[in-house]
Amino acid sequence: MIVVVGDLVTDVLVAHDGTIEPGSDTAAAITVGGGGQGANTAAWLAHTGRPVTLVAAVGDDPAGRERVAELTAAGVHCAVRAHPGAATGSVVVLAAPEERTMITDRGAALLLDPADVRPAIDSAGASHLHLSGYPLLHDGSRPAALAALAVAADRGLTTSVDAASAAPLRSVGARAFLTWVRGCDLLLCNADEADVLAGAGPAEAQARRLSEYALNVVVKEGAAGATWVSRDGIVQSVSPERVPMKDPTGAGDAFAAGLLASWCEGGSPKAALEAGAALGARAVSAIGARPRS
Repeated sequence: MIVVVGDLVTDVLVAHDGTIEPGSDTAAAITVGGGGQGANTAAWLAHTGRPVTLVAAVGDDPAGRERVAELTAAGVHCAVRAHPGAATGSVVVLAAPEERTMITDRGAALLLDPADVRPAIDSAGASHLHLSGYPLLHDGSRPAALAALAVAADRGLTTSVDAASAAPLRSVGARAFLTWVRGCDLLLCNADEADVLAGAGPAEAQARRLSEYALNVVVKEGAAGATWVSRDGIVQSVSPERVPMKDPTGAGDAFAAGLLASWCEGGSPKAALEAGAALGARAVSAIGARPRS
């Protein structure tokens, strides 16, 4: 069992092909559905057949109930608290084929509490904790994120952390974030996040610097592939299969799920990277952040 701690929100996905025309109209395909880095990773893990529990917070509102129902139908066990008087978080995702920009209202996700995390980890019979970085990056949810890492360490679980997003990482600062995640088994970050946490440079050099804080580090470079560096000297890189890119939303979440599904079953770094790249390629080939049945 993998326990994922993170956000569960509503995505308003605006998929556009051309340049957005400020002050005028831009044609786009607009869809509304489940999102959130933690929830997306949990959905992709369930899609691979891994037992997975999501710990998150939503509002006691129709959106929250719909988001939980979607994940439950996808095979995710939801340890999700609904907070009366709070609104389920929402994200407007402006997605072009090569890039996406997110406008975020985290809503009830900021109410994630340590009291939600501890019993979920204990009752799930978990062997691994995966923490989305978003709860760490905001004052309201940070105590729950830190509690998740502490409980996992106390229970002997392996742990992984996704660095989440470059802009809020810059806001809290690399030193603080790396202090919070020090000692985790695996740190995942994309190229922009690696620049914030380790400074500019080749992915392998960045991962080596970050391995002072995590036992294993993966730096993702999109279509250029991904690099894994372990503190004990293992270095592996893979290049993903070239596929037509329709929407990058959720590709990193799918990559994390594929990688974890392999690694938590004893797969080598190379096998885990290949599994992550394969699932990430599937994600960018379709519109939306979740797997298609």
